[in-house]
Amino acid sequence: MRVFCGVDWAEKHHDVALVDEAGKMLAKARISDDVAGYRKLLDLLAEHGDTAVEPIPVAIETSRGLLVAVLRANRRVFAINPLAASRYRDRHGVSRKKSDPGDALVLANILRTDLHMHRPLPADSELARAVAVLARAQQDAVWNRQTIANQLRSLLREYYPAALDAFHNGRKGGLAHPEARAVLAIAPTPAKAAQLTKTQIKAAIKRGGRQRYWEAEAARIQQVFRAEYAHQPPLVEEAMGRQMLALLRQLDAAAEGADDLAEAVGESFQQHPDADVITSFPGLGNLLGARVLAEIGDDRTRFADARALKAYAGSAPITRASGKKRYVGRRFVKNDRLVHAGYLWAFAAITASPGANTHYRRRREHGDWHAAAQRNLFNRMIGQLYHCLQTGLPFDEQRAFAPFLEPAAA
Repeated sequence: MRVFCGVDWAEKHHDVALVDEAGKMLAKARISDDVAGYRKLLDLLAEHGDTAVEPIPVAIETSRGLLVAVLRANRRVFAINPLAASRYRDRHGVSRKKSDPGDALVLANILRTDLHMHRPLPADSELARAVAVLARAQQDAVWNRQTIANQLRSLLREYYPAALDAFHNGRKGGLAHPEARAVLAIAPTPAKAAQLTKTQIKAAIKRGGRQRYWEAEAARIQQVFRAEYAHQPPLVEEAMGRQMLALLRQLDAAAEGADDLAEAVGESFQQHPDADVITSFPGLGNLLGARVLAEIGDDRTRFADARALKAYAGSAPITRASGKKRYVGRRFVKNDRLVHAGYLWAFAAITASPGANTHYRRRREHGDWHAAAQRNLFNRMIGQLYHCLQTGLPFDEQRAFAPFLEPAAA
């Protein structure tokens, strides 16, 4: 007799339901979110036939947390989308009633009826999961840094346009650059900035990491600060300067965290066996390669073929057809982190790879917009990555883009 388990996840406790093949309720329980609760759940599963050889599959509405880590140690765990679980709930009644034990029963019945339609959590290695934690945290830190930089820019527009002219407009790194942060720390208001000497500015940009051309850069910044601009009233300007310093401290912390995590990501990623294959692709370095590995994992059985990986990445088009209508367009349900990494990957590959550049140019000549051409290139290259990871072979430019390179060679 096959048994299926559903767990309704919460913060302090979890409801558990076990059903058999006929849908009969075998057991239900409420466990606490601690070691005692986890042990109670494992004992309950063992009572109903859970073994290392034939473990009971478990459905839960999350893929993270200590409970999931305990369950996925030696059994298949299915992370069910909460929206999908809500749709399944409507199959059992029309009264719209809802309860935690009822949700656990719904999750167990999802596996009982549609186990083949859902994929278990991948069996990634411990190192791959560690790389995923660091890569996603670093990506979040970069986004957080940019959010704070945007807040700082909006504030400077209200009272300090000289700072934007000096550091933001078209300059690499913008306000998040260490040099810009070092100068703004000693000049929080336009009045104080106009009083800075070249020596003070030069010392600040040296603290920010500049290695050469101190005199020229200090002279440029001083000239910008001493140009004529409109001003807020003195007290208002001083108050905004205090607000700017508070944002600047947040930006310093966010930038330092992003840099530290980037170093940790590189160290962990280089230890992974797939690192050499991934970084052999044009446009993929340690950081971007780690982001790709974090999202696709190293479980070779996770994707049935390259088409499945392309669909997961959101690069493969999707067809919607009904009657006489047929539409082929991009996917909206996808892994957003992998899509973001793929956009950067394709953008870098256009410059680093002659074959990728030729492929991109041909897509543009056929009428694709820039984003569509990049998505098409990403779709091709992630399929090649799937093949290389399955075979252990590094990227080969001639084999990957042979149809595009042969006419040029001729």
